[in-house]
Amino acid sequence: MDIFFMSLGCDKNLVDSEMMIAGLRKAGHRVVDDESMAEVIVVNTCCFIGDAKEESINALIQMGTYKEEGKCKLLVAAGCLAQRYHREIEEEIPEVDVIIGTTGYESLAQAIQKGLEKGEGTLSFLESVDYLPEPLTDRDSMSGGYYAYLKIAEGCDKNCTYCVIPKVRGKYRSVPMENLREQAENLVAKGARELILVAQETTLYGRDLYGEKSLPKLLEMLSEIEELRWIRILYCYPEEITEELISAMKRLPKVCHYLDIPIQHGADSVLRRMGRHTSREEISDMIGHLREEIPDIALRTTLITGFPGETEEEFQELKDFVREMRFERLGVFAYSQEEDTAAAQMEGQVPEEVRDARREEIMEIQQEIAFGKSEERIGDTLEVMVEGRVPEEGITVARTYMDAPDVDGFVFVETDWNLMSGDFIKVRITGARGYDLLGEALDC
Repeated sequence: MDIFFMSLGCDKNLVDSEMMIAGLRKAGHRVVDDESMAEVIVVNTCCFIGDAKEESINALIQMGTYKEEGKCKLLVAAGCLAQRYHREIEEEIPEVDVIIGTTGYESLAQAIQKGLEKGEGTLSFLESVDYLPEPLTDRDSMSGGYYAYLKIAEGCDKNCTYCVIPKVRGKYRSVPMENLREQAENLVAKGARELILVAQETTLYGRDLYGEKSLPKLLEMLSEIEELRWIRILYCYPEEITEELISAMKRLPKVCHYLDIPIQHGADSVLRRMGRHTSREEISDMIGHLREEIPDIALRTTLITGFPGETEEEFQELKDFVREMRFERLGVFAYSQEEDTAAAQMEGQVPEEVRDARREEIMEIQQEIAFGKSEERIGDTLEVMVEGRVPEEGITVARTYMDAPDVDGFVFVETDWNLMSGDFIKVRITGARGYDLLGEALDC
């Protein structure tokens, strides 16, 4: 059976998509890259914020047209939107034949077979959101092969007031370390030189399985994989960062001096309404401590503007906080009012145009900070990983340890060397272009 696969949403969803594809191939199906030629189309959906929901709904409707225009016999909705809104999908998107929830990828091949045999109506395969399917250890990376995401845990116990993740992804469940090692070894054997550790929260890894936070031990184990060059850690809650983790980052040369620390706001009153478990002072102290212990660390964060009740004074606190912290990397979301969350019922919902305007204002502040930090890198010598090449310009595109794929910047290197994606070279930074750097190759 020829199957076309569309993966939407975050990198954690991408790993689920890779698991599904691996399972389909084991069942004898073939994954194709042309939806018009596919007999089955699977859309792995997202519903984290309003824009993601809209994108997923539009994708399902668009893919549904191939049941008339192409060879498609079956349309499958999988993932977060399918888990959260399965009844609405059944009622309002009749093109969908099969619904698979967030923990159902083990049963996808079976669900497709049953879907092909059914008559009218929609079949739903929804496991408990607290179930953890055993991750397949032999999967291909959809991100190009030279880097891959390793999802080390599923779900979340934080219950922030704006977030639907615990409802659609369940409680926090760590993936056993042995399974992760086998996944990692297979990904590296297939060409991955960088592994990016992801979860809703990576810092709590292992506490449910081993009775203690075990991310440092996982880093040590992954560092033993010979051909692996970089290990990058995303989604570390600041209050859960331990001295053991900092020590491991300092001690293990393969671990990038880079952390993604989602903090969401800089005003204590807003942090309390968000249900966050930290304060502005504690966040500031942790950032200062990280920079003292690891002077070359690059810190990324995400913020939310226009949270219910956010006053001009609280927004000013956020602006001051961004200027004070001078994050190397920063992204901003305008608050999305999500049903079934505590924040959606709060008084003082901020108008959409105000949320968006505040988002733009924060990004303007951060742009000045980020551009200045790029200028400060001129003259540095850095090891970079090759991403690709622009042959007509004689430019090689690469990333530094400070740059996660898809969200951060690039280094544009002038060289006529015949380099492959995933190669590592040393460059001298010769200039800056906004968020990106310019460099000259020194040696391989």
